[in-house]
Amino acid sequence: MTATAPHRPTAAEPSPPRRTAPATDLLNAVPAAQSVAGHGADAADRDGRLAPETVAALTDAGFHRLFVPPERGGTGGGFATLVTAVAAVGEGCASAAWVAAVFANFGRLAGFLPPEGRRRIWGDGPHVRLVGAVAPTGRARPGPGGWLLSGSWQYVSGAAFSHWALLAGRTAEDGGEEVRFFAIPRYAYDITGTWSAPGMRGTGSDTVRVDEAFVARELSFPRRLAADGAVSAHPWLTVPSAAVTPLCFVAPALGAAAAALAAWAQRLRDAPARSTDAARVALARSMGEVDAARLLVDRAAATADLGRVGRVGRPDAVRNARDAALAMELISTAVCRLYRLVGTSGQSEPRFQRPWRDITTAAGHALLDFEAAGRSYTEQLTTSPGAPYGARRDARSHRE
Repeated sequence: MTATAPHRPTAAEPSPPRRTAPATDLLNAVPAAQSVAGHGADAADRDGRLAPETVAALTDAGFHRLFVPPERGGTGGGFATLVTAVAAVGEGCASAAWVAAVFANFGRLAGFLPPEGRRRIWGDGPHVRLVGAVAPTGRARPGPGGWLLSGSWQYVSGAAFSHWALLAGRTAEDGGEEVRFFAIPRYAYDITGTWSAPGMRGTGSDTVRVDEAFVARELSFPRRLAADGAVSAHPWLTVPSAAVTPLCFVAPALGAAAAALAAWAQRLRDAPARSTDAARVALARSMGEVDAARLLVDRAAATADLGRVGRVGRPDAVRNARDAALAMELISTAVCRLYRLVGTSGQSEPRFQRPWRDITTAAGHALLDFEAAGRSYTEQLTTSPGAPYGARRDARSHRE
């Protein structure tokens, strides 16, 4: 496999023209976004970035608006809607689905900003694409009215098409150290094209650099607010990050797996001679594993949506993180099995190779590491009475 050179964006790369489509139901808008993303998938894989038309389609669909507060023009969606929509786009292009999930997730995180900060970002409407990084690889020095932030953040997916970045950094507070998120407008950060992984190539997960950028107090919040969930009128802000962020990264893989399964089934239909007992059993097993993964993700999303009616606590969060990581393992196992069995004649075909590369790359995300998620879950289970090890509450599927 030959890796192409990563895209090298300029410091002031323009974003696509802003569309003014109404805030329609995301699920109704997904088929159009899936189609555009699918048509651009080959080019995105080759060029190391999404086409402007694909980003415009994701914008029109409303991924970036899903968790924007309604008073700022958002659609007030839910996590079950998000994973369903992201997985559907992933059937056309996993990289586009990944970026769509990033837009939604960082739009949600920006809701933790103080009211004046939310006005700064969404004062002209909800058509703002946010990206970011949760690893605190920057440092901020306190100053009059805010901080001076400097640092470098890797793997910022969709950076070239962003309007703002939400970046985690460390700062000295009250004699100690605190991790905070800092909202930075596009003109204040540079992008260096460093992304060259074998899969998820179109995400353009490049490096963002900031040099002594002033961040006003209203454009920052402690990371613990997102980690624990906040008391808020908006239910998606009450949910701990561990309960929802891993779902954003497993959902694109669900879509890619669905595409791989469909391609394999079509291959057997087109060439009956290849439909051996071994091939049929492998397909059935892989389909069952992907179905199981989808059920885990659906339950986790439905649990997160319980924030609409009650508290989603740490026991739910660690189980969701476990389920997302286990779902990723099932997806990866299913697709790797079929990729091995398709043989050398099929392994060079994009319909088989790209899902395998994309899923293998996605499975390496730190939030989808089952060992870490499993340890956290078991620790909670063994130290806290009442920790869920089954369907503790009525987290019914959104499809019911």
